[in-house]
Amino acid sequence: MARYFLEVSYKGTAYSGFQSQENANTIQQEVEQAFRTLQREPVALTGSSRTDAGVHALQNFFHFDFAAALHPQFVYKINAILPADIVVRSVRAVADEAHCRFDALSRTYEYFIYRGKDPFLQDRAWYFPYTINRELLQEAAALLMHYQDFTSFSKRNTQVKTFDCTLLESTWRWQQEEGLVYRVRANRFLRGMVRALVATMLQVGRGTLSIREFQAIIDAKDCTRASFAAPSHGLFLVEVRY
Repeated sequence: MARYFLEVSYKGTAYSGFQSQENANTIQQEVEQAFRTLQREPVALTGSSRTDAGVHALQNFFHFDFAAALHPQFVYKINAILPADIVVRSVRAVADEAHCRFDALSRTYEYFIYRGKDPFLQDRAWYFPYTINRELLQEAAALLMHYQDFTSFSKRNTQVKTFDCTLLESTWRWQQEEGLVYRVRANRFLRGMVRALVATMLQVGRGTLSIREFQAIIDAKDCTRASFAAPSHGLFLVEVRY
């Protein structure tokens, strides 16, 4: 029995998330079905990061165990079976104990915002046509680097043992005049965390929250104090590092 890492990219618009769910179409179900069609045997995939419904990924991973030989043109063939909004980038054999979730050193997300109406971005970024103070927005992002407990930015009813995350990068960048991107890298993320960070920081950028009030939200460790208004379609998982 050999273990493999499977690298995938996908546009999440049509899916109810990354991981299999009852009565819902997910990335995992589509890949497992394509694998079964190609290899004529079922496989159980384990995912590295659970993206929510509508969230996209430039890079995500599954691992799986399989005793038989993979098709010599595995990547080409499985991509011919998969729908157009999912692509397998690579497959590689790894050590038997390798785990695509627990062995990840960090994950990087980017959240995309556009401020001028554009029909070609409406399912891949958040339309936010408001005046934003760039300096305050960047100050809020930098402030997050001094914290580890992100309870205030986690959705309720999440089964985790700790709300501690180590941020390795937190910054905003501007794309010409009409767009901006929040980039954050950490050892782990909580459910809804990136979208909550984005939505709450944008309140700072608009001047409806002060930096001191933003800091108070972090310190409160209370998710009812943060905003979770950022829609899923602006969020991309861009890298998983091992």
